[in-house]
Amino acid sequence: MSQPEALRFEVTAQNGEARTGLLTTRRGVIETPVFMPVGTAGTVKAIRFEELEGSDLDAKIILGNTYHLWLRPGVETIKACGGLHRFSGWNRALLTDSGGFQVWSLGNLRKISEEGTEFRSHVDGSLQFLSPEVSMEVQAALGSDIVMVFDECTAGDADHEQTEKSVGLTARWAKRSRKAFDRLQEVGADLGRTDAQELSGNQALFGIVQGAGHLDLRRSSLEQTVEIGFDGYAIGGLSVGEEKSVMFDVIGELAPQMPPDRPRYLMGVGTPEDLIEAVARGVDMFDCVLPTRNGRTGQAFTSAGKLNIKNARFAHDPRPLDESCGCLVCRRHSRAYLRHLYLAGEMLASISLTHHNLAFFLDTMRGVRQSIRSRDFPKFRREFTERLTANGEY
Repeated sequence: MSQPEALRFEVTAQNGEARTGLLTTRRGVIETPVFMPVGTAGTVKAIRFEELEGSDLDAKIILGNTYHLWLRPGVETIKACGGLHRFSGWNRALLTDSGGFQVWSLGNLRKISEEGTEFRSHVDGSLQFLSPEVSMEVQAALGSDIVMVFDECTAGDADHEQTEKSVGLTARWAKRSRKAFDRLQEVGADLGRTDAQELSGNQALFGIVQGAGHLDLRRSSLEQTVEIGFDGYAIGGLSVGEEKSVMFDVIGELAPQMPPDRPRYLMGVGTPEDLIEAVARGVDMFDCVLPTRNGRTGQAFTSAGKLNIKNARFAHDPRPLDESCGCLVCRRHSRAYLRHLYLAGEMLASISLTHHNLAFFLDTMRGVRQSIRSRDFPKFRREFTERLTANGEY
């Protein structure tokens, strides 16, 4: 008997290149364009799952990271608990990164070969080896609903010759990832699929397109990746030091050429403005650490630009972070109170700013989807960007 589809994707509306869709995973339906909060170590920092699942945020999918979870707490621990969903208590969809970007970010601490990447663990300094096969094994044990192939991330300023070699290696690793993934599905290694949860369907596997800022190599990488065949396609290796104009040139060139019946995922990007511009070029899925990381350092994203809660001007300010925001934090707390919490070192400051920032990103995507459905996205895009840039950071 044939297995149910791992993933279904249907485009429901289009306004220029911008589009809305329904992404059906084995753990529910996700409306796109979608922003996915980053839960690197099995948790989205400074916020509880109950808040993520509540009506205020209602995040349908979050990320986990293969590299970090593999090193700590380790695959055996997660296996013993029945996979990442059961280990963490998150019951909605999960996407796991392959670990390729984290290994790349180690710089001189890693050694890349045809077989994979050897590196020193940032946790205890032990020598580790990550390959396409190991990454697929770890992600099967995690039981994520969307798995990413193991790739080599190229620096944004890499020259053509260096990038061409990297694209070739990424393609070969993608083939090995596909082969290992299919074998693991056949033998039932996917711990996210259990009788108790009554899930049907295998894990989905996404390919990753690399090529730095070289458009010819990006096109070549896309062709090679599509030829292998995946459930979705990601654009990787952006926001790693290149100019914004280069990033948007790459997205504008690639996204419209990606299979129209598959979700398009821009990895690790970015600011609210970046998300809007990428949607305008045809991207469906996003993730970024900015809303949580910036929340922990006292910065709030608002409809009038970025707000630095540390500024003395907010010491007596009774207004909410964003007067246009209806999130729980903005309905209850003032700027003055949140500034007090931050300066006093109270953890509630990070929790509150993180909650608001995630609400802002997720609500922005709701507005994007509605504007595309009403064929009003160009106006939404223009007005949204004008509001954000009017004040800069204040």
